[in-house]
Amino acid sequence: MPFLLLFVALLAASLNMRPVITSVSPLLGNIQSDLGMNSLQASLMTTLPVLCMGIFAPLAVSISRRFGLESTIFGAMVLIGAATAARGFLSSSSGLILTALAAGVGIGIAGPLLSGFIKRHFPGRSAMVSVYSASMVVGASLAAGLAVPVYTWLDNSWQLSLAVWAVLSLAALPVWWRIAARSKPLKQQTAHARLPLANGRAWLLTLFFGLMASIFYSLTAWLAPMAASMGYSKHEAGNLLTLFTLIQIPVSILVPILVARFQRRTLWLVLCSLFELSGLLLLLGSASPLLSAVLLGIGAGGLFPLALMLPLLMTERAEEASSWSSLNQGGGYFLGALGPLAVGRIYDASGSFQPALIGMAVITLLMIAVQLMIGRSSREGNALRKSTASS
Repeated sequence: MPFLLLFVALLAASLNMRPVITSVSPLLGNIQSDLGMNSLQASLMTTLPVLCMGIFAPLAVSISRRFGLESTIFGAMVLIGAATAARGFLSSSSGLILTALAAGVGIGIAGPLLSGFIKRHFPGRSAMVSVYSASMVVGASLAAGLAVPVYTWLDNSWQLSLAVWAVLSLAALPVWWRIAARSKPLKQQTAHARLPLANGRAWLLTLFFGLMASIFYSLTAWLAPMAASMGYSKHEAGNLLTLFTLIQIPVSILVPILVARFQRRTLWLVLCSLFELSGLLLLLGSASPLLSAVLLGIGAGGLFPLALMLPLLMTERAEEASSWSSLNQGGGYFLGALGPLAVGRIYDASGSFQPALIGMAVITLLMIAVQLMIGRSSREGNALRKSTASS
């Protein structure tokens, strides 16, 4: 298939992976006020999609085996778009939560399969991971940054402000329809697409992904409310969330390229985590939310593409990459979903974000320990492969 078609397809799908989540946070106060939701209920708006991503990611390989990799991604785009568009017609908390559930299913299926798509159609092109991760960040940034302006432009309708992001799915569908029509299910490769449940390194990657995701989605859901609790206006708090996501764009492009050029993956993992830890400590001290958003954006912008990249570097075939990514994203997103939920629960109980920020800092330290274990296991795996090859 033409490179340009495949590139546009990857770009279009990636843009759809986050707006349904990040468009909520800047409008959370309005949604809570209109629907009478407490903080725990409101956190379900971001927790449920992530939880569904965790539940359905392991099923993605089986579904793609039945219908084909590209056709399954097309179906996931349809589901994400339909769930997003439905928000324009809802005025109840249960309906809104149902759309979060449906969109999470679509994202959970598409996520690991896009890793397999990169492995199959762009072998040896680490820059495509940058395209994948950066496009997700762009989609997240657009949704977070434009949520309030679109809300104002559409006569203060948070329903329409949330639903407008269905246009991204609408743009992606013709491209993926064309690719799906040219592709065939790979049923003969079923035996090679099993989840790596007995592989210790795969579980380490899963734990890392989960810890990383719990911090990321907690910040995505609660950074704006945290800023508001410090006295910032709704627009200022929304701008901090936008800054947090915008900073991730250049970082998510640059870090995979640097890793491919200089190797030393563990160094980059730990360095990004230290940026994230610094941002959390500044927030904890209420020192500078602006600088905190920058540091957190650098950390998150580097960690996410590395989490996507690691399964591709440790596997050889597209189906194997999809199965590793299914396990990593399945277990990882399941753990990640607990983050925003815990923050909402802690805030309801204490009336402060301080205890939650302390917990997030501890999780970041634990994540660094896991990263060091991944580095050690990778070196041992490389040594074993070299020994086997020479014998």
